[in-house]
Amino acid sequence: MKKILLIVVAVLVTAGLVSFFIYRQQSGYTKVLTAKIAKQDLATVVSGTGQIKPKTYMNVGATSFGRITRFYVKEGDMVKKGETVATIENVQQEANVAGQQAAIAAAKTDIASYIAAEKTAQANLDHAQADLEQKKLDWDRAQNLYKAGIMAKQDFDGKKAAYDLDVASVAQAVAGLNQSKAQTDSQRGHLGTQVATLRFNQDLLNKTIATAPFDGVVTNMPVREGETVVTGIQNSEGSTLMTLADMSIVTAEVKVDETDIVNVQLGQPAEVTVDALPGKVFKGHVTLVGDQALLRSTGQATSTSTSGTEEAKDFKVVVTLDDPSNDLRPGLSTTAKITTAHKPSVLSIPIQALTMHNPDDDKPKTSGGVQAASSSSTSAKTALIQGVYVVDKDSKSKLRAKFVPVTTGITGSTDIEVLSGLHEGQEIVTGPYKTLRALKSNALVKRDTIKPVASGTGGNS
Repeated sequence: MKKILLIVVAVLVTAGLVSFFIYRQQSGYTKVLTAKIAKQDLATVVSGTGQIKPKTYMNVGATSFGRITRFYVKEGDMVKKGETVATIENVQQEANVAGQQAAIAAAKTDIASYIAAEKTAQANLDHAQADLEQKKLDWDRAQNLYKAGIMAKQDFDGKKAAYDLDVASVAQAVAGLNQSKAQTDSQRGHLGTQVATLRFNQDLLNKTIATAPFDGVVTNMPVREGETVVTGIQNSEGSTLMTLADMSIVTAEVKVDETDIVNVQLGQPAEVTVDALPGKVFKGHVTLVGDQALLRSTGQATSTSTSGTEEAKDFKVVVTLDDPSNDLRPGLSTTAKITTAHKPSVLSIPIQALTMHNPDDDKPKTSGGVQAASSSSTSAKTALIQGVYVVDKDSKSKLRAKFVPVTTGITGSTDIEVLSGLHEGQEIVTGPYKTLRALKSNALVKRDTIKPVASGTGGNS
């Protein structure tokens, strides 16, 4: 029992000595996570959420008052332009069209009879003109014979009377022909009126037949067969038969935060995902960037809002899909990731490695523990400098973290471009966050047990 107790004491003493030596060896060192600087493709991505919308869609409204007698389609059906999709009761309209068609047929018959009367009047005129020519010849001869004293006065007067009678007959025949033509023209005018009335009645009948204005899919049918619909926009629920959408051109209408909208431009590429179709990514491009801010809480445009409260705002962005799928439906929730900038093979670092450093922290302290004041100004606030801590060995081969100012470029999802201050292959401090924020320049550091990884493993977007 005594031996066991001695062994336990010896193990504890040994463990304590080992811990003490390890503590002494690591005292003054700060454990940090590090990574090697590398080049990679970097992209800046702006995200927005919204819904799938067709570029062209419209409500097929009722253009006639009445009861719906039949629907020829149902929701989800594909329709062709001009295809009949619904009918409204049209007994009166059909009767008006049929009655007008009968009236037109009767008017055409009357015109035919007037044309026949014209031909008769023309024949009478031709006959009268032929008689007149004969009577004129007889009258001319009678005048010569009478002057020569060969014809009796009675016969001369008879020839003149016959000639005058034919002149009057010709005038009468001309008047009859003109009258027949006038009657025909009048009847043609009545026929034109009848045709115009038929077009009016036919239009009323056509308004009871709803047709598809373009090729598309039926997305909504708010009414059912047997219900009564009305025209106009005062009663929108009772005037809409269905909604048609042209799904040949599909868009994702999303809202982008006001802080990101300045980077979004027309033509930029985008990747669109749909919640209902996991695993599928649709390529597209930006076709519209809204210039009117929308209140995030209500979606109302700020120009129409009467509220004076400040709140977050979004802007509408429309992404047109390059190759839409038949599985897409209007209203599906979607997310669009818009690439606003892209640079291949650029020097980059993890975003978490970037920190703000106060140069005053590096100044030596006085005997009282207070930092020495700058000779130029003791009260001016020192501007913070953006940079990273580079890990390098000092003259004694000890690792030290030296602060290096850097300038940055575009920002990816996890990495940021470095324009100056660093070069490829350098090792930098990437964390932990609390340690990085409290780290001093030239501080002794020790790599954590976690194996350093090259930056850029998550920088592509």
